[in-house]
Amino acid sequence: MRYAMIMAGGSGTRLWPMSRRKQPKQLLPFIGGRSLLEIAASRLADVIPADHRYICTAEGFRAAIRKSLTAFDDGHILGEPAARDTVNAVGFTAAVLASLDPQAIFAVLTADHLIEPHDEFARKLDLGFRLCEADPSRFVTFSITPTFAATGYGYVERGQAIDGFDGAFRAKRFVEKPDAATAQQYVSSGNFGWNSGMFVFPAATFMRAMQWWLPENHAGLMEIASSWSAGGATRQAALERIYPNLKKISVDYGIMEPASNDPRHRIAICSVPMNVQWMDVGSWTSYGETLPPDESSGNRSNCRTAHLDSHNVLAVSDDPNHTIAALDCQDLIIVHTTDATLVCPRASAERIKQVAESSEERLK
Repeated sequence: MRYAMIMAGGSGTRLWPMSRRKQPKQLLPFIGGRSLLEIAASRLADVIPADHRYICTAEGFRAAIRKSLTAFDDGHILGEPAARDTVNAVGFTAAVLASLDPQAIFAVLTADHLIEPHDEFARKLDLGFRLCEADPSRFVTFSITPTFAATGYGYVERGQAIDGFDGAFRAKRFVEKPDAATAQQYVSSGNFGWNSGMFVFPAATFMRAMQWWLPENHAGLMEIASSWSAGGATRQAALERIYPNLKKISVDYGIMEPASNDPRHRIAICSVPMNVQWMDVGSWTSYGETLPPDESSGNRSNCRTAHLDSHNVLAVSDDPNHTIAALDCQDLIIVHTTDATLVCPRASAERIKQVAESSEERLK
């Protein structure tokens, strides 16, 4: 059977001061009044049955998610007691699903991306499932057709086409965040796509891969899965005892990299390109791209503004009736909340997480 899991455990420190420990970026209702997690969940509405949709997130976000997304009950929210990177979030899901359904095949999706058009997303997701249903030794990764030579994304190179599956290829290699010249070569070649962080895995095969390359993590997750049917305090006690001690590593480094270099070729890694508009809303500069610019000044905002001789200013407030004024300002980010205000040059956007880390204990 087909399942889907949305990873929603990130803290979103580059979107401080709106994104906080108690309300991370994926729960902020700042995309037309909806949160990124709501949008991600809505993409599954006509793709995966409602009772086969899961969210893997920090346990501390459970109550906020239940309130925001009422379709997800406690049984469909996999709460991590500690952040242990993506391989454990995926492995946690795989272990639970395999214990419930030995034939489970699940998509791993993200809670911080905007993807359009929906039809292309749904069509390619279906192709990923069909690849794994035909051969459970396959792992599928989705690549995004690049629109510019990005240096902040990983890349996937397409290999040979897979017979019988139009639009599917063998994945030739993965490259992490190349320099500008190399990224330009990749885009010009037409053979590379951005690594989207979205996958389809047969649950049982994924757990075998963890046993091969991360045996201690596999053992811990299998013990958690064995307690799942007991529910309640037994389940939570196993999670809290085991999960925080699992080796912390990403799914790319922990599983996909050794699988792609395995001399025994036990896993066939497939690449399915998605020709979509794709945006990773992970910073204020990327969030600004979701807002229409003023044609003359390039200023963008989600609230009332008063700009005089200012250009390329992003003004954001958690109160749409709040007014942000900028006089003779250039290339700034201004973010207002009830208890904190951020002002910085656009060029410093990546450093906002440093402010968040230093301020979070004082401004929770």
